[in-house]
Amino acid sequence: MPRPADSAGAQPAPVLRTVRGTRSIRAAVAGAVVAAGLVFSGCAGPPAPVPDPAPTLPAGVTVELAQLRADVGPRQAQVRVTNGSDTAIAVGEVRVEDPRLAGPATRVVADRTSTIPAGGSVDIRVQLPPVACPAADEGEGTVALEIVSDSRTAEATASAPDALGFLERLHARECLMERVMDAATLSFTGFEPSPPGQPAALALTVTPTGRGAVTVVGVEGTNLLSFAGVPPEEDLYSLDLDIAAAKADPIVLELPLAPFRCDPHAVLEDKRGTIFDVRVRLDGEPGEFELFVGEEMRARILTWVGDWCRFGS
Repeated sequence: MPRPADSAGAQPAPVLRTVRGTRSIRAAVAGAVVAAGLVFSGCAGPPAPVPDPAPTLPAGVTVELAQLRADVGPRQAQVRVTNGSDTAIAVGEVRVEDPRLAGPATRVVADRTSTIPAGGSVDIRVQLPPVACPAADEGEGTVALEIVSDSRTAEATASAPDALGFLERLHARECLMERVMDAATLSFTGFEPSPPGQPAALALTVTPTGRGAVTVVGVEGTNLLSFAGVPPEEDLYSLDLDIAAAKADPIVLELPLAPFRCDPHAVLEDKRGTIFDVRVRLDGEPGEFELFVGEEMRARILTWVGDWCRFGS
């Protein structure tokens, strides 16, 4: 049953904000582009001409966007660079721009250069910025790669195909979440482990803002966790919590958590086991978005699953 949250306990999740930012190309890059075409002389024979930098990728080099399961929680993605040319290439800065994003996605590890051998491919992880709601336009996203050589550096830009469509789904979910958070903030604010055979308690705090109305229909189980008393074929812990367009005290809902499976590799290889789908009804339309418990609580939950399942005993 819902109960009022203690004033010191409920910490509502922050509302997503859109922040636009730009990233300037280093002065060395601009200088190298201006100086393109210069010939560098050497001591042992005639110098070889340096080709002008091209606005496109080298022949045979392709890029695409992807998101692995491990990328979902930290809101990251991969720029997969495939080198189909006959020579190795080196890639420095990476920048993904898309009208559905409020700014560029850039390398998670800055100032790194990735060398891609001929015939090889590399996944370069980028940090996704907040989404833009609504999207700026319907244009296609692009990837800019800094191609590095011994003598110069140049930026090449190409389209950014997303074969699996993860970015479209991410944009839809997070824009829905922004609309929901205008009416009420939702966050997981507590976890109480339990002995084997008994459900643990996962606290979901719902804090009305007074600016809108929403119905929290329920929370779905994950590939690792389920809810006590919910048949496996249903996979939804029903809440049917109506939030009116009026300011109200925070509400804490205790969800009875139980492991969905007890094979050790499910914990050791966990990627999405603590990311829950929350179903809502907003303006009469159904929808859902993802809600992560956070890294600290994730570690506690995975430890509890191991104890509950008696791994190693």
